[in-house]
Amino acid sequence: MAKKQLSIFIAVVALLVCSASAKTASPPAPVLPPTPAPAPAPENVNLTALLSVAGPFHTFLDYLLSTGVIETFQNQANNTEEGITIFVPKDDAFKAQKNPPLSNLTKDQLKQLVLFHALPHYYSLSEFKNLSQSGPVSTFAGGQYSLKFTDVSGTVRIDSLWTRTKVSSSVFSTDPVAVYQVNRVLLPEAIFGTDVPPMPAPAPAPVVTAPSDSPSADSEANSTSPKSSHKNSGQKLPLAPTAMVLSGLVALFL
Repeated sequence: MAKKQLSIFIAVVALLVCSASAKTASPPAPVLPPTPAPAPAPENVNLTALLSVAGPFHTFLDYLLSTGVIETFQNQANNTEEGITIFVPKDDAFKAQKNPPLSNLTKDQLKQLVLFHALPHYYSLSEFKNLSQSGPVSTFAGGQYSLKFTDVSGTVRIDSLWTRTKVSSSVFSTDPVAVYQVNRVLLPEAIFGTDVPPMPAPAPAPVVTAPSDSPSADSEANSTSPKSSHKNSGQKLPLAPTAMVLSGLVALFL
């Protein structure tokens, strides 16, 4: 009897110990979703390589390299969050630039001219509509070197007092680098002053003469043509035979 009670007591104690262990056991750790991989960093754009194959922009690229501005633009494109926007004239635009000539510029002025062709911020084409309402925008050349922008039905126009041109095409536009082609070299007022030569007068419109088959021409031709005189003389010819017959009759009666 004592052994039986002892067995029951041990069983009860074991049950109580198991219950206590179950209550104090920690719940299983929750399963967390996998951490997403970080977005890949944008690839660096090699401006020298880009301008070498596009365009042709060889003249502008030569100026970038000779003045060292290419390093400024490349650093802005790859190492800043602002990005860069560059306006690049084609080789033909530099050939057409006669007045004022760029050959008279000093090395520092040429460097400022090249810096004048870029903005220290990335702008997509759609952003120029808002930019046109903010007034003059400072370029890389500094506060005195600013450009005015207007957006008319999606056509972006640029005004620097000396130069009025437009963005003719998008060469490259992926944040943080935008490269746009322009039709003319951008000339800053800070270098060339305010004495802008007047624009050449448009050629006079050609004088349009009346075609030969117009009514007025026909009437003049008919009034002076030989056919008209022959027609009138033909109407008078029948009168001559009639007069001869009458004169012959008179002679018979006499």
